[in-house]
Amino acid sequence: MENVTDTYENLVISPLKKGLLDGIPIAIGYMPVALTFGLIAGSTGLAVSESVLMSMIVFAGASQYMALSMIAVGSTALEIIAATFIVNFRHLLMSASIHERAEKSSKKMRALYAFGLTDEVFAVASTKTPPIKPGYILGTAIMAYTSWVSFTAVGFFAGAILPWFLQESMAIALYALFIALLIPSIKKEGKIVIILALLGGLFHVFFAIWLSTGWAIMFATIAAVSVYELTERFVLKGDVTE
Repeated sequence: MENVTDTYENLVISPLKKGLLDGIPIAIGYMPVALTFGLIAGSTGLAVSESVLMSMIVFAGASQYMALSMIAVGSTALEIIAATFIVNFRHLLMSASIHERAEKSSKKMRALYAFGLTDEVFAVASTKTPPIKPGYILGTAIMAYTSWVSFTAVGFFAGAILPWFLQESMAIALYALFIALLIPSIKKEGKIVIILALLGGLFHVFFAIWLSTGWAIMFATIAAVSVYELTERFVLKGDVTE
């Protein structure tokens, strides 16, 4: 009877295939976001090769959208790289966590699945009982990566066939997308997100007096998080303990 009720989780299939299967929902979820990125990248002035290459090399949705906004205001390459590093710093923590839970493998294999470790891939892989097969992580990442890169190209060409007035208006879509990404966070951690957003805005106004837009965004982000963390740790928690 046990053999009859087995699901694919219990079937003898390779970790890579299992990862590919579990990566399908991620691939589907990436479709609209990648389409929008490709479309906005075209309206920002990037060529199709530049848009697709960014998705191929960076493979980080939030950082790519931020890079587009910084490109649009004329930020330098160094500013964009520095800001991207800060936004993607969480990947160091995710990679360290997965490394501890994953089965031992070669440096090449670790480098491969570390490159494909997005938030969603990390979340899916983390649900598995250690030691996690490297092939499983890689398979999940391959599905996510393929969807992200291919639908970036589809979005770019879809934007190219839109009427010119719609292409011009797509600049607004970037800000609308950031708001859409922010709303779920507000619903979950409303007070924290609002405070951080206000602090970030205030610090940006201050830093923008002396710095270019890119550097102002980067230092405003660091300052907002630092001030909130220090306030919560030494002021708010201090009041609670008293």
